[in-house]
Amino acid sequence: MTIERTVRLSFSVGARAAGTHTNLSAVRSDGPVLWVAGDETATIERLVADDPHRPAEYAGQTSYRLADLVPLPGEDADEEADVEGLARQGPFLWAVGSHSLRRRQVKARHSGEKALRRLARVSGQANRQVLVRLPVAEVDGLPTLVRELTVDGDTHAAAVFGSTGPDLRDLLADDEHLAPFLPIPGKDNGLDVEGIAVAGERVYLGLRGPVLRGWAVVLELRPAVDPADPARLVLQPFDDGRPYRKHVLRMSGLGVRDLCPHGDDLLVLAGPTMDLDGPVHVFRWHGALVADTPQVVRDELLTRELDLPFGVGVDHAEGIGLLDDDRLLVVYDSPAPERLHAHGVTADVVLLPGDGLPGDGPHDDGGRG
Repeated sequence: MTIERTVRLSFSVGARAAGTHTNLSAVRSDGPVLWVAGDETATIERLVADDPHRPAEYAGQTSYRLADLVPLPGEDADEEADVEGLARQGPFLWAVGSHSLRRRQVKARHSGEKALRRLARVSGQANRQVLVRLPVAEVDGLPTLVRELTVDGDTHAAAVFGSTGPDLRDLLADDEHLAPFLPIPGKDNGLDVEGIAVAGERVYLGLRGPVLRGWAVVLELRPAVDPADPARLVLQPFDDGRPYRKHVLRMSGLGVRDLCPHGDDLLVLAGPTMDLDGPVHVFRWHGALVADTPQVVRDELLTRELDLPFGVGVDHAEGIGLLDDDRLLVVYDSPAPERLHAHGVTADVVLLPGDGLPGDGPHDDGGRG
């Protein structure tokens, strides 16, 4: 791996107080701006590049509440949505919640029965169970999230899947592979969505967990706007009648931490599914965005492109986004102290190997178009 340089991400006082800069879980570049999300809020943040051609810093944060754009299922609109993935394609920014359950942590002050009681408590949050499609308009020269956008005479509203009616967890309740893992917290190898990529009408969701005998899972969906409600997404069925398609990837026993389109391929950020440190790799799933059948991804279909750094309890790579065809921006959860600066945190810019050139498929363009 070659780290070419670092980039400063600078946040508002409020965002720093909320810990957004130390809990980054998703990133996507979009011309002069960078979209990022933290996993403990129900917002998406926009940062503006100091130089759109070779940024050294993204700053000037604007925060967008998901509840201002779409209806959320939680009783508290500001309850965390645990946004774990962002995708930019056409006139839309997509976001996905983790859909995971959580187990209470045992902290240093807890011992004995109290510690055991905390470990027994498992809960979910309704706002985590959403897939969101948000229109992006250009306002004062910058990509801006809006509730509604008209393109070529067609009006597109911000829309959500999982706010009303069945959500993804409901649809997986009878799945022969994934249903047994629904009651298990994400950090325990339970269901945990941690990446999204979009190609045309296809939406790919990468699962950090479960990993099944060493095989990671990617779900493929075909969301469409509900004809009866322009603010609601529904899933179109595949040939077998199911509203999703499963792909499995052999990545040294690791789960998916993020997805990033690169031509007709998908770059897959892979890391531990459990609460462990490293290893962390970027794999290339060749031809992923043009595959028309469920894929068993191994051998020549899957190559290891990069090994990313990780620390002991720090520097957990959580998001990757293309800056251009040769460079990835990598953001980290639990950043090491040396990554922190007075106004935020630094991200890495890494060079991709030169033998994997992008194709011409209708893919998530990382916002560069």
